[in-house]
Amino acid sequence: MPSEMTFDLLPEEAVRDAAHGGMDDVYTKPGHLIRRLQQIAVSVFAQECADHDITPVQYAALVAVRDNPGLDATRIAALVAFDRSTIGNVLERLEGKGLIERRANPDDRRVKMLKISRRGARLLDKCEPAVLRAQERMLDPLDGAERRAFINQMRRIIAQQDNAKGDHNG
Repeated sequence: MPSEMTFDLLPEEAVRDAAHGGMDDVYTKPGHLIRRLQQIAVSVFAQECADHDITPVQYAALVAVRDNPGLDATRIAALVAFDRSTIGNVLERLEGKGLIERRANPDDRRVKMLKISRRGARLLDKCEPAVLRAQERMLDPLDGAERRAFINQMRRIIAQQDNAKGDHNG
């Protein structure tokens, strides 16, 4: 017969000693906070843009294609800071919805050049107020100066990380 296992439960104060801060410690870690903010940002974007059937990544890719007609998927991936395979799936969905068009590059038929369709341009025009509302909601607790400072701090962190790995997007 297998022996019974017993577990000694530690009192709460033993769990929260200096070496192991417990959940309070997790809640102050930048990685956790950034992940939570990203969850919130995606949720708010989805709520505001529900009528437009577009995700934050699709929106970023569509704007990049609109603003850079003729670029290929690799360059669009670099502009929106996503890996090539992820952006490939996103572009397939956008093409399937009729929001972008892919054409072979006349100089290299293996490379597909991207262009926003009329339908894609209309969608961006229609969803822009919802996107702006989402951005406003995400930063609602902050006043104007705090928002500018927060955005500048995030951009500084991103730039430093990108420079450290040789990535110059964003």
